[in-house]
This record gives sequence, C-alpha cells and structure tokens, in this order.
Amino acid sequence: MNVEISDIATLPTRFGTFKIQAFKERMENGCFKEHLAIFTDPLPETPIVRVHSECLTGDALGSSKCDCGDQLEFALHMVQSQGGMVIYLRQEGRNIGLLNKVNAYALQDRGLDTVAANHQLGFSADERTYEMVERILHHFEIRKIRLLTNNPKKIESLTRVEIVERLPIVVEANPHNEAYLETKKRKMGHLL
Repeated sequence: MNVEISDIATLPTRFGTFKIQAFKERMENGCFKEHLAIFTDPLPETPIVRVHSECLTGDALGSSKCDCGDQLEFALHMVQSQGGMVIYLRQEGRNIGLLNKVNAYALQDRGLDTVAANHQLGFSADERTYEMVERILHHFEIRKIRLLTNNPKKIESLTRVEIVERLPIVVEANPHNEAYLETKKRKMGHLL
C-alpha cells in the first residue's frame, strides 16, 4: 500500500484538543484519498478507536437524514474523555462518492430505502473497505483496541488487531432518519 504520512499537528476543537496526522493513500487507479487520524496524546495502551467514514451532509452540514454527524460527535466526546483515536476515512456515501450519494438521496426521496437506492445505482449496500485502518493502527503500533461501532462489518474486517471490546454508539433517532436506521439494522445487520 502506497501511503504518504504527514507530520503530527495539534488541533484544538470544541470537543477538546487533539493531535492529528494525515495519511495520503494512492489508489490503484492513480487517484488519492486522504484520511485523518484524530487522537489524544498520550494514547492509552488499549485505546478507544472509532472508524468513521466521511459524510459531508451529516458531518459538516448537520443532515438529519442519517446519524453520521451525531456518531462523529459522540465518538469525539468519548475519545477526548477516555483516550483514543477517531480514524476519519474518506469514503463518502459508504464509498460511492458524493455525486452518487446525492443521487441515492433523490431515490430515497421517491421511496427507496438506502440499500435499494444503492442497488438501483449499481452499487452494493456498502462499498467501504478497511485496509487503511489497519495501516494506520500499525503506524501507531496499536495492537489492541476498544472498537466504537454498531457495524459488524467493521468488526469482521479488522483482522490484524485484537478487538478487546465493542462499544456501542448510542444516538437518538429523529423523524427524518428512523426508517434509515431501521434499514441499517434490518438489511445491514447494524447493532442498534
């Protein structure tokens, strides 16, 4: 895996002060994806780790259609208070990209659920991969983690690190994302 790694910088936030380090991944098609490790210093021996995939609409715009922004805030609060890392992966829209995500939203506006919308566009329910997570954890010499997730695919995908505990992310549903969360639970096996 061809990865360029930045220096470590300090990032003061409304959640507290973190350290950050960027990882520029060269894809097989020649494109790049830049991921970010947001972490406390020092890291505990067995840190809490949240693997969070980019969601512009939820993370930056506060969309109520999903729970992504709420999950990111929950994770940043927990990592800041207990020590650990948020790995922010550039995999917008479960890795279908922003344009396709907006098209999927349009299909959801017409009645399809999130999985059916992805299928209608020619994608699987979840196109994300997690090899970069293991690369980042290896870089920090992290061998054991407390994984903050509701997604069983993340648990299954991380094979080179010991997951000593799965910590649930508990966020409130709202009228705009209730059906979305039910679909994630029913069709994708999320532990909600």
